Amino acid sequence: METNFITEILLPVSLGIIMLGMGLSLVPDDFRRVALYPKAAALGVINQIVILPLVGFLLLMLMPMRTPELAVGIMILAACPGGPTSNLISHISKGDTALSISLTALSSLIVVFTIPLIVNFAMRFFLQHGEYIPLPIFDTMLKVVVITLLPVTIGMILHAKFPAFSAKMNKPVKIMSGVLLMVIIAAAILNDKENLVNFFAQAGPVALALNVVMLVIGFITARMFKLRTSQSITISIESGIQNGTLGIAIAATLLRNPTMTISPAIYSLIMFMTAGLIIAWMNTRFRSAEKVA
Repeated sequence: METNFITEILLPVSLGIIMLGMGLSLVPDDFRRVALYPKAAALGVINQIVILPLVGFLLLMLMPMRTPELAVGIMILAACPGGPTSNLISHISKGDTALSISLTALSSLIVVFTIPLIVNFAMRFFLQHGEYIPLPIFDTMLKVVVITLLPVTIGMILHAKFPAFSAKMNKPVKIMSGVLLMVIIAAAILNDKENLVNFFAQAGPVALALNVVMLVIGFITARMFKLRTSQSITISIESGIQNGTLGIAIAATLLRNPTMTISPAIYSLIMFMTAGLIIAWMNTRFRSAEKVA
C-alpha cells in the first residue's frame, strides 16, 4: 500500500461502500431487538470486545513473531467488530440472522471507543519506543465514526426514506462490497511481494489459530448458556468473523504502516475458508435432520 491513492482514496471509499451496504440492511429495530435476547447479545459482545483481543494477545505470547508490526496487525484485527460478511455467513449457515445483524450493529458502536485503546496498547507492547506514534484517542474515535458509523447511518436513512431504492441497491452494493474487499486484501498482501512467504509463515498460524479458537469459544459459550442452536451458530460466527477491511484501513490510513495491513488481510482470507467449512457443515447437518424428521 505504497501509493496515496490506495491508502487515502480507495481504502476509505471501499470501506464506506461496504458499511453503506450494511446500513441499507439495517433498521432501528435491529438495535432495539437486543433487548429481546439480552443473554445472547451480552455474550456475543463480550466474546467480540473482550475475549477476542485477550485470546489474540495470548496467542501472540505463545507464538511470537519476528516482525512486531505483524503482531500489532493481529491486535488491530482483534479490536475490530464483526463485519457485514458475518451477517451473510450466519444466514447461509442457518444461524439467527436477526441476532447477527444486531450484534454487528452493536459491536460497531462499541469499538469506536475500544479500538484506539487496544491499538495503542499493542504498539506500546510490541514496538520499541520511538518506532510508533500513539493514536490520539479522541481524533481516532472521530475518524472511526466517519469511516464506519457515518456510512451506516446514511444507509439506514436511505433505507427508511427510500425503501424501494434501498431494496433495489442492496444486492448491487453487496456485490460491489465483496469485490472491493477482495481488491483490498490483494492490495495489502501483494504490496510487499518480496516478503510475502515470510509474512505468511509468521502471521498465518496465529491468524488461523485465532479464527478457529474464537469460532469454537463462541459456540461452546453459547451452548453453556443454553442458547438455541441458531443463536449458538451466530455467536460463533460473530466471534470469529471480523471486519478485516476496517483492520486494513486502520493500519494503512491511521497508522500508515503497510506491514501492519498484512495480518488483517491474511486473517480475512482464512476466515473465508473456515466460514465455507461452517456453511457446508451446518447445511449438511440441517439436511440430515430434515431427512430424519
